Amino acid sequence: MTTLSTTPADLYPSRGATEVRVPRKDPVVWGTPDTPGPIQAAELEGFERDGFLTVDQIITPAEVQVYRRELDRLVADPGVRADERSIVEPQSGEIRSVFEVHRLSELFANLVHDERVVGRARQILGSEVYVHQSRINVKPGFGASGFYWHSDFETWHAEDGLPNMRTVSVSIALTENHDTNGGLMIMPGSHKTYLGCAGATPKDNYKKSLQMQDAGTPSDEALTDLAGEHGIRLFTGPAGSATWFDCNCMHGSGDNITPFPRSNVFIVFNSVENTAVEPFAAPVRRPEFIGARDFTPVR
Repeated sequence: MTTLSTTPADLYPSRGATEVRVPRKDPVVWGTPDTPGPIQAAELEGFERDGFLTVDQIITPAEVQVYRRELDRLVADPGVRADERSIVEPQSGEIRSVFEVHRLSELFANLVHDERVVGRARQILGSEVYVHQSRINVKPGFGASGFYWHSDFETWHAEDGLPNMRTVSVSIALTENHDTNGGLMIMPGSHKTYLGCAGATPKDNYKKSLQMQDAGTPSDEALTDLAGEHGIRLFTGPAGSATWFDCNCMHGSGDNITPFPRSNVFIVFNSVENTAVEPFAAPVRRPEFIGARDFTPVR
């Protein structure tokens, strides 16, 4: 089922002449205490407060090996590499990300439908959900580049047309996340402040931003203020662990100059009550493999 909504009011302006900072206008946890799911009440309170939730083991060690082999197969496949959904490192030429992986791989499609995964998304968002984006991220050792500080929602709102902050991401580790191999960093509590970035969105910005983000990144001054207010949390954990985080968390990751790879599968669930409209601050939509226009609920 593919439908488009009429454009609602823009609650979160961005990509203008100046940077703007406004309080969040949406709930963090949309579900009620009666919404079924595997997340405990205390964990939901932590998600509301900090904007993230960690799960020590969302998939088993045996499952990790299955998904690792599938990741390796996809990265080694010349057809996948030639596909526009594959993004390569600008320096090394190695694959950095493969988007829409749940459509390229039956195994990753099964993971999307796994109740351990989608059940948590429904519980946080308080509705049925669809996949706005999926990808595998590959950070091989010895020089894989990081992802600069950003709020996903700022981009998904400006360039994909998501009206409200009713979207949640999960990063499932397929390798161990050390404190040295370019792990995820989040500013706890930053999800309650929206930063609208300065500068217009270039045409076909995604072609550059998926390798090295420029448009949609906050100023050094804004990042310094947020970090001073909230601090920075670095996420480590074994393969099979997961981090759930709100769409407006300020987050990023460093380069991986260690010998130890860091790979993960990344799934973005959006509420079916928050479907994408036309972009709020971009000349054209991004391709559907980055920002889905198929809003069919995950069953």
